[in-house]
Amino acid sequence: MPHQNYTDMKIGIFCSANDNIDPDFFKLTEELGTWMATEGHTLVYGGCNIGLMECVAKAVHLGGGQTIGVIPSRMERGGKMSDYVDVHVPCDDLNDRKQLLMAQSDAFVALPGGVGTLDEIFTVAASKTVGYHNKKVVLYNMKGFWQSAIDLLDDLQKRGFVRGQWPDLIKVANSLDELRSLIANS
Repeated sequence: MPHQNYTDMKIGIFCSANDNIDPDFFKLTEELGTWMATEGHTLVYGGCNIGLMECVAKAVHLGGGQTIGVIPSRMERGGKMSDYVDVHVPCDDLNDRKQLLMAQSDAFVALPGGVGTLDEIFTVAASKTVGYHNKKVVLYNMKGFWQSAIDLLDDLQKRGFVRGQWPDLIKVANSLDELRSLIANS
């Protein structure tokens, strides 16, 4: 069922907290953040001040949108909280953060990221599998970043380790236009 008001969705973004990545990912992430602000969507994210996390938050914030940062106290004490966090949701640890991100978000999008991003997106997908939520889960496949994960999911399905069809659980967007369409139908 589509979200009741498409223009005020809280979109959970999972992404890299690393600055040493392909600059194109920053450009595409900035475009995403600008689109979110323009559409009136709220960013729900990990609240850190580095990598794609900082990039998307800055774009949303500068575009007039709202950001909700869910950041563990250990990271906050380490000076990792972004100045672009409008609403700060403190948490104890990464597990707590995932639960709060899931509770706060209407839909989820994974941008390029590492182990933490994989943990977050697959936790959300597994939670959907067992019925904890029925929210949209999307891999934003910037520059083919998620192709190896898509191939893995195809292989898991082929071998019988995925119930049903994995694309029913996790959607793939290869462009911002595709992502917009998927989110509009959340």
